Amino acid sequence: MNSMYFTEEHELFRQSLKEFLQKEVVPHVDKWEKSGTIERFIWEKVGEMGYFGIAYPEEYGGLDLDLFYTVIFLEELQKVNSGGFAAAMWAHAYLAMTHVNKEGNASIKEKYLTPSIAGEMIGCLAITEPFGGSDVAGMRTTAVKDGDNYIINGSKTFITNGVYSDYLVVAAKTSPELGAKGMSIFIMDRETPGISATKLDKLGWKASDTGEIAFDNVKVPAANLMGEENKGFGYIMQHFALERLIMGINAHARAEFALEYTLEYMSQREAFGKTIDKFQALRHKVAEMASQIEMNKEFNYSVTKRLNDGDYVVKEASMSKLLGTKMADEVIYECLQLLGGYGYMEEYPLARLLRDSRLGPIGGGTSEILKEIIAKIVIDKKEYKAAT
Repeated sequence: MNSMYFTEEHELFRQSLKEFLQKEVVPHVDKWEKSGTIERFIWEKVGEMGYFGIAYPEEYGGLDLDLFYTVIFLEELQKVNSGGFAAAMWAHAYLAMTHVNKEGNASIKEKYLTPSIAGEMIGCLAITEPFGGSDVAGMRTTAVKDGDNYIINGSKTFITNGVYSDYLVVAAKTSPELGAKGMSIFIMDRETPGISATKLDKLGWKASDTGEIAFDNVKVPAANLMGEENKGFGYIMQHFALERLIMGINAHARAEFALEYTLEYMSQREAFGKTIDKFQALRHKVAEMASQIEMNKEFNYSVTKRLNDGDYVVKEASMSKLLGTKMADEVIYECLQLLGGYGYMEEYPLARLLRDSRLGPIGGGTSEILKEIIAKIVIDKKEYKAAT
């Protein structure tokens, strides 16, 4: 136990979560990976256990716990060996629900946040567009005021939970002439006329439904605007710090899982009369990987502490995702190599881990975009400030 960050209560929570995931999730993972659909019963069970409510107010059914409980939730999700299942869970709990909690009014929270915490409703966050990618400010989806409604037209892509979710948190331009300063956030029900979704076939994250979503003259009540009109870009940027830290934590956790599995394999696999964990070349490779994981993990814990204390950690969260996802890809690649031919076989976990991990440097802001953000902070002395 890392007593600098985790208490005995944290560790009891981790043990309970581990047992829950092994009993309720792991037996179904291969089926969900093949079908590309996570059955609804598990959402409700996760909700019943309180895991979706870790970071949310008690008045809506949450537990209002510190961010290190979230760290534990993320780390243990990576160890069921389904990046898709993990992504579906945290995209609901920390992408869609974060906006509902932070920008939604009391009525919206009662309608969407309470059942989201209970696992009775699933949410998705729809920001990325087919022609925009990581260029959030360049989005083309529009929301035009029409009396007591907004009419929304446009499209989104690469949206986790984009097909099977019950509601969507959507970014659109309410004042396109203002560029990034003319963006707003809306919430809408899946069955709203004019919304259609197409499921995308991916390299990895097979269990999760990633969708391309079209909005064709979708009429949304003005009451479904979240926060203030034209303030959406600031809200999105503010929450990106958490999303990028989440992806950095995911990265160190899946790398750690890969190495743990590989060490167990190496302790049993014999070659030339001894187990392969006795060969110096391989031992030194393990030493390098363990060092990289530990350094990333310690950095992520310190950034989590600062974020939990209210600091605006956009630089550090960007660094976490940039270096963590690169590290995870490299570690998992090397771990697969240490399994030899077995690493390439689907019945062993490394093949899926390698595919799932590759999304890390792409999703939630590509590594190239993150480098430019960090360069602006370090070289140009640009200051990113929390939305007011």
